[in-house]
Amino acid sequence: MADTVTRIWGIGGKTNTVSLLRTIAAAGDYAAEDVLSDSASAGTAMGFTGIGKNKGAGGKITQGIVLCSVTALTPRLTLFLFRNTPTCNLNDNVANTAVLAADQSECVGWIDFPALEDLGTGMSGAVATPNTFGNLPLSFNCDADDDTLYGVLVTRDAITGEVASMTIRITLTSEEN
Repeated sequence: MADTVTRIWGIGGKTNTVSLLRTIAAAGDYAAEDVLSDSASAGTAMGFTGIGKNKGAGGKITQGIVLCSVTALTPRLTLFLFRNTPTCNLNDNVANTAVLAADQSECVGWIDFPALEDLGTGMSGAVATPNTFGNLPLSFNCDADDDTLYGVLVTRDAITGEVASMTIRITLTSEEN
């Protein structure tokens, strides 16, 4: 199943919210520092299409939200962001290799999400803002020929309650430069 990406510009066109929904392979328990991806053998980077208002545009990410369709999952997650598709490991449930030396010039940074919480709502989730731990705001510029940032999602903690084909929605809100 392909990622679903939606984009909403705020009033006055200065804020932008991009939401990506991804089905995670979840082929088995995750060790700390494993990649969460769409395939165990042919994983792809998450494409936050439209995070830049135009090709080559930039701004700063001011909020990140992660929601998981499985309840009672409480890992801390990190989202590495790049201007182009990174060459690091993209396969599900394999040790993270981001940021490789070959990708360093394309890395715009990463967002550390606090531990996911299950608040009885049928999902687990976390929010990162400038007022929380998480490296926000995060300045970025898209590649000159693109309006997309490419992400690699990594768990910082072991996960044992995963479910095959669980979904993760990541929503990033940015302000235009």
